Order: sequence, then C-alpha cells, then structure tokens
Amino acid sequence: MPQQAVLSIVDVAKAGLNAYNEKNWDKARASLLPDSVYDEVGTGRKVQGVNEILALWQGWARAIPDSRATINNELTFGNTAVLELTWRGTHTGPLQTPTGELAPTGKRIELRACQVIEVSGDRTKVIRQYFDMATMLKQLGAV
Repeated sequence: MPQQAVLSIVDVAKAGLNAYNEKNWDKARASLLPDSVYDEVGTGRKVQGVNEILALWQGWARAIPDSRATINNELTFGNTAVLELTWRGTHTGPLQTPTGELAPTGKRIELRACQVIEVSGDRTKVIRQYFDMATMLKQLGAV
C-alpha cells in the first residue's frame, strides 16, 4: 500500500495562497475547512465559511486580476504558520474599500503583508492577514 505524503504546516498554509496566485478557486476551496475564518485586518472584513472567503478573494482578483503574492519568509510554531508576503498587481477593476468602491486606476501596487495561518490536519482553519491599507490606497492615488 503506497504511503501518502504528510504535508508540513507551512505547505498546508501556503496551499490557499498558491491557489489564489493561480486563481484556481477549486484548489482554494480544497485548502479550507468548511467553517474556516478569514480575518482581513487591513480592511476590517472578517468572514467565515468557504463560500464567503472565496467571494472575498474573488473580489480582490476582479479588482487586481494579476495580483500575486510572493512569500519572503516563513515561520512555523505548533499548528500555526506565519508568512511574510509582498503583494503585487495592477488595479484594473473596481476595488471594494472600507469607504466604498474605488474605480480602476490602472496603477500598480507593491504591498508588504503578513498572514498568520492556523492549520487543522491538511487544511486551513483561520487566516489573519495584516497589511497597511493606507499604503495601498496611496499607491493607487486614492489618498
């Protein structure tokens, strides 16, 4: 009987991010527990459940279709991984912000961020993403 590879905490934590980078929503869905929580501290949005998380991520993908995260550093402890990221992309679609919708600007962003990801088994349970919304809005010319 072949053995299944055991994924490390960081591999499980990266699965959703890699799926987002590919805009592969089936892979993203498979990376999350049904009752997963996504807490986007920079915008104040917190959602629970796979469908709600995917809807939020797809909103980012509509606003910045070429958005992609590069992992700069990773750290694990217990069932938690911390990923330091740089998000890059071009704002070509409407972007939902805490103060309303921002029309496409055509400007590029390069934004440092951090995700704290709690893992349960081979899927993600909680993602807390930290980034500076003011920096992003400045890069887009909105402030």
